[in-house]
Amino acid sequence: MTDTFNNPTPQFGTAEYTGSPGGDHCQFCHQPIGGNYYRANGAMTCPACAEKMRGELARDTHAAYVRAILFGVGAATLGMILYATFAIVTGIVIGYAALAVGWLVGKAMIKGSNGVGGRRYQIAAVLLTYAAVSTAAIPVWIHFSGEHKQSQRQQTVQSEEGSESGAQEEPASRTRPGMLSALGTLVLLGLASPFLEFSSNPLGAAIGLVILFVGMRFAWQMTGARPLQVLGPFENSPQLPR
Repeated sequence: MTDTFNNPTPQFGTAEYTGSPGGDHCQFCHQPIGGNYYRANGAMTCPACAEKMRGELARDTHAAYVRAILFGVGAATLGMILYATFAIVTGIVIGYAALAVGWLVGKAMIKGSNGVGGRRYQIAAVLLTYAAVSTAAIPVWIHFSGEHKQSQRQQTVQSEEGSESGAQEEPASRTRPGMLSALGTLVLLGLASPFLEFSSNPLGAAIGLVILFVGMRFAWQMTGARPLQVLGPFENSPQLPR
């Protein structure tokens, strides 16, 4: 399906008409209309294009939704990685990156669904955008926590040699559940990270939430339903000779 049918709005500034001057033409295939015609979202169209749009545009299926989710998860993961990498490398957390994440998720989901949108796509896009932005704090925490622990270890390595040897003898059966529990707690803290900042920086947290909301709004709008209204058929009046 071509981009023309994904966007049934007539492009009057770029349309290339063929045939005799003054004749009626389809706004999509640009062919002359000699008999009946239709109007797709207000644009004159021939019967063939109207039928094609009715059959192909915005067909919502389970497969389309699954593809949209897969594309959206991939985009959310990429956005989270880029967000966290920038913060780790520069030491600066820029909330405006949430706008890019929202756009990336919305764009990917529409690409995966071949242009299909709707309420369930919008909900998924909003949740993925929030999850990507909020959980980006997790790798940032892990990175700086590791640096802090390494610095402390280097300062106290000689005085803690005995205690370290004892810690190494802990059974693996106790360590693994502890790691899983810590990971689960970390994920929950990551999802709550946009609100946790209020305890230390209320103004910055409020601004960050506003920017995050705008990014989620981008994803919501991009994955919205694209309604198509085809009216007709109408009788095309013949051109009178001058």
